[in-house]
Order: sequence, then structure tokens, then C-alpha cells
Amino acid sequence: MTGDRNASEAEKLPEWARRMYVENCSPDLDENKDIFHGPLIDRKHGLRKDDLIEITIDNRVLTKEENRKVGGMLIGTTRNSVDILDSSGNFISIARDVIVQIKIIAHLRKPYLEDEELLKFEKEDMRRRANIQEKAEKNIEGRRDGHIWD
Repeated sequence: MTGDRNASEAEKLPEWARRMYVENCSPDLDENKDIFHGPLIDRKHGLRKDDLIEITIDNRVLTKEENRKVGGMLIGTTRNSVDILDSSGNFISIARDVIVQIKIIAHLRKPYLEDEELLKFEKEDMRRRANIQEKAEKNIEGRRDGHIWD
């Protein structure tokens, strides 16, 4: 039953999104849906890493030939941009200033606090970054703590 429901949800996706959904091992779309109503603790909504999204760009920054809508998988966000892997496999960074709308087509991952794989990755990434920072500090020339043993 769940497999049939998941298949029908996938069939509703735009063609470009369906391809990306299959490339990402066809996760259960029902399990990852937004929940807007009910107890606050159970609500889940908003952008997540690996979401399939469609971005509408302000017409004023486009030439006439350029498409106003860009679909792809959310890679990440920064203070100034939204980074996606578009349906052609190109990495695109779009300035937040020119974004009119972001429409979530499908969530491919669980919400942040429930996503064990993502939390494990972030913990390992923080450890890796700390090690790199420590090595960089040890290799700085002209530091004044040369008398301290490493």
C-alpha cells in the first residue's frame, strides 16, 4: 500500500523532479511531507537539504531568452544566495535579491533534527574543520608561542 502511494506521489512530480527523485534512491515522499497543523511539537515545514525546489526569478534581471523558473535540488543556502543542482546537473548559485519565490516540489530528507545521517555528517565535518584549524594555527609563522611544546 505504501509503495503504491509513494509511486503515485512520484508520478505527480514534474519530469525533471521525477528524474532527480529516482537518482536519489526514491525516498518515501509521504514520510517526509510538511506538517502544518496539529501540536506544535509535531509540525514540520520549511526548506531542507536535498529538497527538490522550483525558484522563480525576478524578470528584471533576466534577458528575454532566459527562463524565469529554475528547478533543481537544494544544495545549501548562505546569507546571500541559494545553491542548487539544476535539472541538467549544473551547480547554480542564485542571489537571494533576485528570488521572487521558492516552491518546494518534494522533500527528499527528513526534517533536520530527525535526519540522523545529516547530524552525523555535521558532527564529523565540525571535527574535521577543528583539526584543520588546529593544524593551520600550528603552522603560522611568527607566532609567539614557540617556547611551548607541541
